[in-house]
Amino acid sequence: MTSRKIRLVAGAISVAVCAALALSSCSGTNTDSKAEETNKTDGGTVTMAFRTPNWILPISAPGFTQGENAIFINALYTPLYNYDLNSREDYNIHKAKSLGEVPTFSNDGKTVTVKLKPAQWSDGTEITTRDVEFWWNLIANNKEKWASYRKGGFPDNVSEFKVIDEKSFSLTSQQAFSPGWFVGNQLNKVSLIPQHAWDKDSADAAVSDLDRSPEGAVKVFDFLTEQAKDISTYATNPLWKTTSGPWSIASYVPNGQVELVPNPDYKGDQKAKISKLVLRPFTGDDAEFNVLRAGEIDYGYIPAANVSQIDYMKGQGYKVAPWYGWSITYMPFNFANPVSGPIFKQLYVRQAMQMLIDQPTISEKIWGGMAAPTCGPVPMEQSKMGTMEGCVYKFDPEGAKKLLEDNGWKIVPDGTSECANPGSSSGQCGEGIAAGAKLQFTMISQSGFTATTKMMAEIKSQMSKLGINVEIQEVPDSVAVSQKCEDGAQCSWDLSFFGSQGSWYYPVYASGERLFATEAAVNLGLYSNAEADQLIKDTQFSSDGSAIAKYNEFLAKDLPVLWMPNPVYQISAYRDTLENIEPQDPMNLMYPEDWSKK
Repeated sequence: MTSRKIRLVAGAISVAVCAALALSSCSGTNTDSKAEETNKTDGGTVTMAFRTPNWILPISAPGFTQGENAIFINALYTPLYNYDLNSREDYNIHKAKSLGEVPTFSNDGKTVTVKLKPAQWSDGTEITTRDVEFWWNLIANNKEKWASYRKGGFPDNVSEFKVIDEKSFSLTSQQAFSPGWFVGNQLNKVSLIPQHAWDKDSADAAVSDLDRSPEGAVKVFDFLTEQAKDISTYATNPLWKTTSGPWSIASYVPNGQVELVPNPDYKGDQKAKISKLVLRPFTGDDAEFNVLRAGEIDYGYIPAANVSQIDYMKGQGYKVAPWYGWSITYMPFNFANPVSGPIFKQLYVRQAMQMLIDQPTISEKIWGGMAAPTCGPVPMEQSKMGTMEGCVYKFDPEGAKKLLEDNGWKIVPDGTSECANPGSSSGQCGEGIAAGAKLQFTMISQSGFTATTKMMAEIKSQMSKLGINVEIQEVPDSVAVSQKCEDGAQCSWDLSFFGSQGSWYYPVYASGERLFATEAAVNLGLYSNAEADQLIKDTQFSSDGSAIAKYNEFLAKDLPVLWMPNPVYQISAYRDTLENIEPQDPMNLMYPEDWSKK
């Protein structure tokens, strides 16, 4: 790619989706749109299974970053940018659901300028750059309390925030970043919050410009955070009555049911079509599915353990839609383990192990078709999810056997293969691997997931045929057990799987600086490769539109981890009288204002 436009789905697919949904907002004029509308009945109540959100402030807080909170906040407060992976707009910006126009960059790539669209708060006050400045002052002076903060990242990497006029502002970064990365992974954090209603340090205080001093910004932030923690007042607190989104809160029961209704004072174009949205929580999957099966909710999900009942639900008037996430699932190697680390550092070993993971069969037979193969660090295009198209490594036991034998290993089927030809020359086991070294590893895996247990048993069985002896240890949280190895730390684990519900969900720009760079915070197994580091830097700092593809191509081959089947976010089931539920957003947002009932 040579332009700044990040195209993740082919244009033909986008057109097909538009045609299928008869959306008049797609390119061209839909002459049948009026006729289609006559078949719909606006209004009505939709009840959906949904965990009770417990955070309302559009500034993320540690411990409150669950997906239901993002959906809840997005319904009440339209952000600077929402994203659509099917979008034809630059940077995949979802223009209709964003308050900012597509940004522009200076020639040196350091300054990005954003213009706000005409919009108003629910009380009629115009939304301006003062609201952006308010947000900026709060996070800049309280960054350690902000869940989205990473040292050296936003806002540390910005040297100047500048208000140009009431509708335009700019950010100048310390260095030139990749425009796609900055828009997708930095500007995605920007929220617009009502300065004219919230800029105070107590409920009874008058609104002023407190945020414009560091001390005042701390006081305002602490006040708003304190109010946001008082979930019992979400439906009554005057603060939360000033919104910018298409929904408002009708009722809120802590740890219970939440009711949203169309915001009567919403000034935008995305007006809700249904008259009430009821968010109903459940104590667990079984409780939810029993109610869904009884037809008592309009939109729920089928737990993985109940995939056999998909046809039954279809017969009861529900549509079933796998919700693929913009994510990958993987199993880290522990390159720092003093025993297994030297073995894992041999690419041919990693390749052989990857070639023994039959992703399509596992996805189909164990996950009930509700998982998609992972082939590299960047998720597949939506049109390819569920296929092995473009994957470097297919299931190939014979190829895996040849790799091991060609590199000095004596294969002992159903036993433990050993290094028979030590050394670092061609045909030998590799540097740091002694004669008699064994292909014997401990794999720590998540407990509590039946499909995961079956998947690990299948992988163990395939590997044992080549004498790769894997002992599986299931624990409640494999990430907690398999801590990242630090200098001098005990690094006894070999492999660790923590992806029973997906290992990593990305923002719109799927770069790997937090996962696979040598010093990355979430580089659990201490993978390190100088070429990978440079390619990762390019995804962040280069204006080359092909940087993300080059990074993906290299890491897909180099195997910093084992790529594993990626379970869907959920198996959605909704009444066939509901429209515009699909396509489901792979970044796991929902836009219920688009839904309608036949």
